[in-house]
Amino acid sequence: MLMSEAQWTKKDVLKRYCAGALTAAEAATILKRSERQLRRMVARQAAGQPCIVHGNTGRAPSNKAPAELRTKVLELLSGRYAGFNETHFVELLAEREGIRVAKSTVQRWARPAGIPAVKKRRSRRHRQRRVREGRAGALLLWDGSSHEWLEKRGPRMCLVAAIDDATGEVMPGGHFVSEECALAYLRVLAAIVREKGIPLRLYMDRHGSLKRNDDNWTLEEELAGQQLPTQVGLALADLHIEVIYALSPEAKGRIERLWGTLQDRLVSELRLEGICSLDAANEFLPGFLRRHNKRFGIKAAEAQSAWRRPAPGLNVEDICAFRYLATVSNDNVVSIDGVKLQIPRPVGGRSFAKARVDVRQLLDGRWRIRLNDAVIASFDAEGPARELRARKRKSRPAASRAFREAVRAFDAPPAKRAVRPKQRRLHRPYNFWTKQQKVAAATKSKQLRAQRPPSW
Repeated sequence: MLMSEAQWTKKDVLKRYCAGALTAAEAATILKRSERQLRRMVARQAAGQPCIVHGNTGRAPSNKAPAELRTKVLELLSGRYAGFNETHFVELLAEREGIRVAKSTVQRWARPAGIPAVKKRRSRRHRQRRVREGRAGALLLWDGSSHEWLEKRGPRMCLVAAIDDATGEVMPGGHFVSEECALAYLRVLAAIVREKGIPLRLYMDRHGSLKRNDDNWTLEEELAGQQLPTQVGLALADLHIEVIYALSPEAKGRIERLWGTLQDRLVSELRLEGICSLDAANEFLPGFLRRHNKRFGIKAAEAQSAWRRPAPGLNVEDICAFRYLATVSNDNVVSIDGVKLQIPRPVGGRSFAKARVDVRQLLDGRWRIRLNDAVIASFDAEGPARELRARKRKSRPAASRAFREAVRAFDAPPAKRAVRPKQRRLHRPYNFWTKQQKVAAATKSKQLRAQRPPSW
């Protein structure tokens, strides 16, 4: 067995001490031992007992895991839990298999066995971390993550969820949808208001369901001089929630890191449960998010919460709904993107023809028609034509708007051209000349007079 550098140092110091080249104090200082311990080492060496090599060298530690446990853990990591990161794997081993091992132990076993790490680490760019909000409910971040959550076992899905910036807790209402849309965000918002309250601010990207990115204007918008918000924006405005739009994914880094965690842990557990459909994934998701919040949630820096209670009488169903302005036709029918809603005859036989009404489609598919804040008609969700989605408003394309603006500019009287006052040409007076200029002019005049003919 090869000796280490420390063992060679110990052997050399003892040899020099026994030869008288070092005093007991000097040898003890070099070996970082007391003089009493030094004398014991010399006595063991004289008796032929080992004093250079530690007595436990070559012995198996008392807390060493048995070989059977190592074999079982490696079989689970390469079989049933293949693709899990080591931290997640250790947690599920303790939770489901009743096996408690350290993450470092699993890594020490896995690498020689040829099981690589799930994610390769790389050097990261320097970024400055944004300080968390101090109060819970002061700032929420929400977004949608389109990903192969079922790993080709089912359709590609989008997870829409929100996270509290102060606590890192995933908010209620997160769910899977086929694609990111206004309906998903309205469902998340309704669940948050019912269970938590109304937050102060929301941080989001510029997705089309959250921010108007088009050039289409309705007649009302042209008259008002500004575009109406999206369906989600109308609900946020009614709840008096301040909106902050991010200009890059890094700006909303906390929810982006949440997607990275979920795309690792949630995907692995969906595979472990054998889930292959969107409905089954939505049934599994609430329990997973409760465990996720318990594992990763933190306590807010300030005890006082920023959540606001909904005002008495606030109807969350009417606020978190699709809403449209429409004109009632002569036969008391309201048409919304091909959906015909017949207003029943009221008491007294009043007609609602030509009235401007507020039409809302609730998240459960029902319709409500309001006139002056009073419900004049309600309809159940029936038929394929009444699916839940944001329907198109009657708008005028950008080309039409540009043409009308050009016509207005052509018909407008031409602006009078500003006439600059004619400036008089200024001549330098004679007395402005310098003395040298005056002498030169006089000399030139004399020369000209001398050149005249005598007849002049």
